[in-house]
Amino acid sequence: MVLARALTLPLPTPPAAPRRCFLPPRAARGPPVRVAAACRAAKSMAVVAPDPAAVAAVGVGEELPEGYDQMMPTVEPACRRRAGVLLHPTSLRGPHGIGDLGDEAIAFLHWLHDAGCTLWQVLPLVPPGRTSGEEGSPYSGQDANCGNILLISLEELVKDGLLMKNELPDPLDVEYVEYDTVSNLKEPLVAKAAERLLLSHGELRTQYESFKKNPSISGWLEDAALFAAIDQSINTISWYEWPEPLKNRHLGALEDIYQKQKDFIEIFMAQQFLFQRQWQRIRTHAQKLGISIMGDMPIYVGYHSADVWANRKSFLLDKNGFPTFVSGVPPDAFSETGQLWNSPLYDWKAMEAEGFTWWVKRIRRALDLYDEFRIDHFRGLAGFWAVPSDAKVALVGSWRAGPRNAFFDALFKAVGRITIIAEDLGVITEDVVELRKSIGAPGMAVLQFGFGSGSDNPHLPHNHELDQVVYTGTHDNDTVLGWWQNLPEEEKHIVLKYLPEAKETDISWTLITAALASVARTSMVTMQDILGLDSSARMNTPATQEIGNGGYRALSASTASALKQQS
Repeated sequence: MVLARALTLPLPTPPAAPRRCFLPPRAARGPPVRVAAACRAAKSMAVVAPDPAAVAAVGVGEELPEGYDQMMPTVEPACRRRAGVLLHPTSLRGPHGIGDLGDEAIAFLHWLHDAGCTLWQVLPLVPPGRTSGEEGSPYSGQDANCGNILLISLEELVKDGLLMKNELPDPLDVEYVEYDTVSNLKEPLVAKAAERLLLSHGELRTQYESFKKNPSISGWLEDAALFAAIDQSINTISWYEWPEPLKNRHLGALEDIYQKQKDFIEIFMAQQFLFQRQWQRIRTHAQKLGISIMGDMPIYVGYHSADVWANRKSFLLDKNGFPTFVSGVPPDAFSETGQLWNSPLYDWKAMEAEGFTWWVKRIRRALDLYDEFRIDHFRGLAGFWAVPSDAKVALVGSWRAGPRNAFFDALFKAVGRITIIAEDLGVITEDVVELRKSIGAPGMAVLQFGFGSGSDNPHLPHNHELDQVVYTGTHDNDTVLGWWQNLPEEEKHIVLKYLPEAKETDISWTLITAALASVARTSMVTMQDILGLDSSARMNTPATQEIGNGGYRALSASTASALKQQS
């Protein structure tokens, strides 16, 4: 199998039986096949296939033009089957305690290409939450559009002449990302590089000026910079506690803070430029290798964010700016009382009256970063779970109607057709399916969810659809090995009955093979499953703020050492 055989990283050698190649052994294919192929190739070189229009014009019973038998059917690029890997950039090795956008990211792209993969899925690239126990989760970020400056490669800043090599810290090799440690190490150096950029007069400075003046950038960058300036100068938990003039965005107060914090604001924007520059380098390299980057867009944003502070009319807030209802989901596989996310809910009526302009800007920013993207909690656009803001559990919430097709009609009118993957997991009602199909967005299937109920379970391979993305597990799931080790014996029996090869092959590769063999057009595999890792490598545990959430590093020193011994 291409994926299993072409990996250039030192992977564990899977058991010999059963073979994971869908073709017969090379020796069995033999010379006759190669000779036949050579003859066909020679013939196709000698005779060019005619134009389809010329063939269509030939009358019944008349002789078809020469080369007619060379008109072989082709598959449209958008319909080709493809495979990819889910790995957030923070999980790359990186020299300073976290993955970054330097040479390791480029090497990973080549690894994907050599493995025959054409898709790289990342988690949100936003600055992670670190102030309220979020432990660096990109789903608890404080800005929907900014990039995570901890991903900036210090080595690339040296190449740009913005840092000196002797200013780089000693390598920091840890098993999990320790966000406080990493931020204390990297943020001062990224700020120093930004200051030097602002003092420069070369091509890089010219590029920065163009970046911050770009209307599609300035629309969110200026609010984000101003919000960050106020936030670092006022020690409060949220903007709700700011002095009234700043909380309510009085022009005089904003002008005063801008003048006082002008240097901070310029450095903030310069840091975002450095992130953008390095990320676009990665994206351009991916495109050259034929790899599409799939982003991830959480449907909701955090309350303590420039997004809510600068757009209060777009959210369900009371007259003082406090949320009236917050986000969550009813009881599900992850929590008996539901999940309480506590993000403020959108005022969809107010948004629709303004043509969903906030969302249009957000989508344009996503298209600036990704080739395609997944909308997390897609079902919230059909119907969403609203929980009173004073509730302690999500169980007491209720369903409310979402914006449905009016939302996508406005987006498509503003930005054109876009490639969206709908995260349609959880409580999925008929209206969610109808909405997804109406916009041509593939849904998701997760193999780990397939074996706990009957044969009509949509996650079982025989129920997969062509227009779907199938996962061994997502970032919210345990690794396949961890899932298997914690699976009840009765459910294990069902898995072994459905996938009998699991009796002789490690379970991670059994599910990887099942995902790649699915009828679904797109198959996604997590790096943890490729490496056959257990629950200690789990990326995220929903409804918790466990240490390590979002902090897994795929190529930590211990993992690399173990793989080297097995290879």
